[in-house]
Amino acid sequence: MADALNEKTLPFPILIGDIGGTNARFSLLASADSEPTKFIHVQTADYPTIDEAISDKVFPTVTTKPRSAILAVAGPIDGDEIDLTNCDWVVKPTQMIEKLGFDTVIVLNDFEAQALAVASLTEKDREQIGPVAEALTASRVVLGPGTGLGVAGVVRARSSWFPVPGEGGHVDIGPRSERDHEIFPHLAKIEGRVSAEEIVSGRGLVNIYKAVCAADGVTPAFDTPPDVTAHGLSGDNKQAAETIELFVTYLGRLAGDMALIFMARGGVFLGGGISPKIIDALKGPAFRAAFEDKAPHTELMKTIPTFVVTHPQAALAGLASFARTPEAYGIALDGRYWHR
Repeated sequence: MADALNEKTLPFPILIGDIGGTNARFSLLASADSEPTKFIHVQTADYPTIDEAISDKVFPTVTTKPRSAILAVAGPIDGDEIDLTNCDWVVKPTQMIEKLGFDTVIVLNDFEAQALAVASLTEKDREQIGPVAEALTASRVVLGPGTGLGVAGVVRARSSWFPVPGEGGHVDIGPRSERDHEIFPHLAKIEGRVSAEEIVSGRGLVNIYKAVCAADGVTPAFDTPPDVTAHGLSGDNKQAAETIELFVTYLGRLAGDMALIFMARGGVFLGGGISPKIIDALKGPAFRAAFEDKAPHTELMKTIPTFVVTHPQAALAGLASFARTPEAYGIALDGRYWHR
């Protein structure tokens, strides 16, 4: 299917969509030279199907109906009925072609879109964390702590970008420091293990906080990620403040591991909903110290830049870049490309 894109460009206008469990965001790319239209935000719970959401919320806002659709979805892509992980929508590309009038539909993984974004975003769409400013045109990694923890790489080879989605958010994280060994016995576990997503995510903030409270012998005062974050950043609660410090440290360790796995000389990019909210904490010493503490490769780690993605709709920007120049990306489309 990838050959079909090499032979001719996708027919414009192209609808691009980032479909999550709670929110779906759409934008329209009129041509390869244009900027995407202002995005349209839909709560997935407001519509029983994605087709109805597009018909009701998207089509009335455009002057020319899109001929193609490129969608990034939070869920595995397996066949012509694609179930989303955290909502009831089922993406049915063949049906979308028949009922909504598309000529072509492409469906990618949601963190694949984030990888496309970090390959194409400019300096104005990211904020530097740490001393190294330049992002080389080289392999990169993106981590997105939010409701869950997404991880993807984008490998640079043969003058192309090759997104590598995966489930890196579910790797093990273990204790290292004396304080870790006091806290980890109290962390929530999945079948006996502590996965990265259980501590480097929204619920991870609460898990760390409650474990810190248990280690200190105090009763938790907060039970939501926003409360823990707010009181941690303000410093008015000792356990919440330590939670932010530990969260930043664990994220740094994981980011460093992923940088080594992908040899990400082009940088590690922090996306998701949490990173932009805690930029000041990430700019403190804990994140880079944990990121660089990878003996015997500490000196190598010091040369790898780290950034927070500040673009408000990075996934849509990544999909738009792919829509304009699909030949610049080595994306296998078998089983993910439908056309008339």
